[in-house]
Amino acid sequence: MKKLFMFDALREATDEEMTKDASVFILGEDVGHYGGSYKVTKDLHAKYGDLRVLDTPIAENSFMGMAIGAAITGLRPIVEGMNMSFLLLAFNQISNNAGMLRYTSGGNFKIPIVIRGPGGVGRQLGAEHSQRLEAYFQAIPGLKIVACSTPYNAKGLLKSAIRDDNPVIFFEHVLLYNLKEDLPDIEYFLPLDKAELVKEGKQVTIVTYSRMRHYVIQAVNELVKQGYDPEVLDLISLKPIDIQSISVSLRKTHKLIIVEECMKTGGIAAEIIAQINDKYFDQLDAPIIRLSSQDIPTPYNGNLEKATLVSPQQIIESVKNLVNL
Repeated sequence: MKKLFMFDALREATDEEMTKDASVFILGEDVGHYGGSYKVTKDLHAKYGDLRVLDTPIAENSFMGMAIGAAITGLRPIVEGMNMSFLLLAFNQISNNAGMLRYTSGGNFKIPIVIRGPGGVGRQLGAEHSQRLEAYFQAIPGLKIVACSTPYNAKGLLKSAIRDDNPVIFFEHVLLYNLKEDLPDIEYFLPLDKAELVKEGKQVTIVTYSRMRHYVIQAVNELVKQGYDPEVLDLISLKPIDIQSISVSLRKTHKLIIVEECMKTGGIAAEIIAQINDKYFDQLDAPIIRLSSQDIPTPYNGNLEKATLVSPQQIIESVKNLVNL
C-alpha cells in the first residue's frame, strides 16, 4: 500500500496507461511544461515529450475537435479542461461529434476519448469557475459520465475510462485533489457504470456523488452517534445511472434522500427521481427528498457561496425528518 493524494492517483493512472499504450496522449492548456493547473500531469512532459503531452492554445472548441479527430484515427486522447466550466466552449464538439459519431458513422468510428478536469464549487472562484456541468452533458446520447470522489476510485476509474472505446466525461472536484488515501501497489480497475455502497444501513438510503459524498459521511457519522442507521451510495456513474443499485437499497429502507452539488432544476437528482417514480414507485414509503444547490450563479462572497450549497446539518435534519415520519 502507498498513500497518495488524489491528484497523484490520477497522474499515476495516466502514467501507467501511457507506458502500456503508445496511442494514449494528453492535450490541454498548460498540461505540458507547467504540469497541469492541479499538477495531474506533472513531469509527464519530460518523460513523454511534446507529441504525447501537448500544450494547446486557449481554444477549447479547436483542441476538442482535434482530439476527437485523433480518436477516430485510433489514438486515445485524454483532454484536460483547465476548468470544466471552460468546456462549454467545446459543447458542440462534445455533443455533435464525440457523442454521436459512432452512431452517425454506422459504427465505423470509435471515439475512445477521455475528457477530464476540475469542476464544482471551490473556494470563491466566482460564478463562471464554479459550474457543475454534469446535468448539461447527461442529456447527450453516446457519452459516459463519471464523477470520482476518492483517490482510490479516481485511479481505478481513470484507467478504465482510458481503455474504454466510448467518450467518457470524467469529473474531478476542485476541492478533492488534496484528499489522501492508501492505494494498493497492484494494478486495479473499477467499473464505469456501477455505484459504490459506502455504508450499509436499514432506515434510509442516501444517494450522492463527488464532493457531497464527504458531506454525507460527516452527517452520517453524527447520525450514527444518535442511533440512526442510514445507507449511503456513491453514484460514481452519472450516465448511465446505476438505478438497479438504488433499487436494491430501497428494498431495505423504502426511503430515499439524494444529495448533490448540482443545481436543483434539471439536475442529476431530478433524473433519479424520474426513474425511481417510473420503475420503483411501489418501493417508496415516503416522498423522495432532494438536497441540491440553489438555482443561482455561485456568489464570490464566501458566506453567500456557502449558503448556496447543501450542508451536513441539512442532511442530518432531512434524515431525522424522514425516519421519524
